[in-house]
Amino acid sequence: MDGHSAEGPKNLAENDQSAAGPAEAAPPPHAGETPMFRAGMTPDQLAEAKQYGRYSLACTLADKGLDLLFLTFAAVVLARPLDLWLQHGSSLLARFASLRLVVFFLLVTLLHTAVSLPLSFYAGYILEHRFHLSTLSVGGWARRYAKRNLLGLVLGTVLILGLYWLIWTTRGWWWLAAAGAFFCVTIILGRIFPVLIMPLFYKIEPLEAPELAQRMNELAAGTGLTIEGVYRIALSQETVKANAMLAGLGRTRRVLLGDTLLNHFSPAEIAVVFAHEIGHHVFRHVRTMILLGLAISVAGFWICDRLLTGLAAQGGQPLDYAALPIWTEPWIMLILSVFGLLLEPLMNGISRRHERQCDRYALERTGQPEAYLSAFSKLARQNKDDPCPHWFEVLWLHDHPPIGERLAIATSDSA
Repeated sequence: MDGHSAEGPKNLAENDQSAAGPAEAAPPPHAGETPMFRAGMTPDQLAEAKQYGRYSLACTLADKGLDLLFLTFAAVVLARPLDLWLQHGSSLLARFASLRLVVFFLLVTLLHTAVSLPLSFYAGYILEHRFHLSTLSVGGWARRYAKRNLLGLVLGTVLILGLYWLIWTTRGWWWLAAAGAFFCVTIILGRIFPVLIMPLFYKIEPLEAPELAQRMNELAAGTGLTIEGVYRIALSQETVKANAMLAGLGRTRRVLLGDTLLNHFSPAEIAVVFAHEIGHHVFRHVRTMILLGLAISVAGFWICDRLLTGLAAQGGQPLDYAALPIWTEPWIMLILSVFGLLLEPLMNGISRRHERQCDRYALERTGQPEAYLSAFSKLARQNKDDPCPHWFEVLWLHDHPPIGERLAIATSDSA
């Protein structure tokens, strides 16, 4: 039930304030209302949600464009001179390609981070504060930003070293070996994400709510879902938005409920949210997406191999896998980024289909369309989420259906 983009969790707090002042609370949709277009919002709330959506969309597009421009610059202009500079500047780096790869990757990534910092600060701090959605101070935002980028730097270094080691050793079959390694990394990260990574950013503790836990056990009964526990995650440390998720794999699988959700949702609404998360298990969405990711990684790495071969051919020589130059690293990142961008509408379409399945499952499992309507109406109002964005924006960028569409599911099913 999390948000339509990767930028953050959905907010469900009922006492948001608009940029102009306190927002009037709106009741849940009822007979005669048009939830697809209004989601229980007042005209001012709807206008503010659309404004926030426009600014967020502009930031998302700018971020994607900046990433592609930087990677293109790094591949075409920066890569070869930087690699030569590192070789000539240090005999140690010239001798050990793996060490030079690490230094090369760190320099390029840090430069990318520096170039992206102004936009990241605007989108992650200024914009969120302008619409009263963030609870972070400047220092708090900076610490989280630094921690997130440091984690990405460490993981990225390990992954890029592993990728080049596979290329240097498996040679012409590297793309297949890399896809297999990607699959293994996906499984490992899926297992450790809720127990090692998320606690770096949020306080997570077992949920102490016996009546709610009993209701959740009733909803999970007969589904085959085995969860390690239900946990409260302190999203209020950084946002007034709310979220819930089924995280982890195997023994680490658990339900995470944001404190902002728990503080502002009724037990019936929380049950609907939980039933939605159960739906992902019932329909085996996690397994589907992991296997689909494996197939896509095979295709992506193969395309990358073909383009690298063509790049080498332009220099009049065949591609020497055992001595693949370090300067090809930005080219690999650029190729995979463009490939991912082209596939984004397909992947988001599959994700939206999964979310619709889970929405209908939650309605059927709980038998409470009123609670469903109320929950998603709060979601729209309090997260300032445009309930009916432009169709092309949804097609390309949204991995969740618009709130208006999700409300329409309940009204059409109950009609």
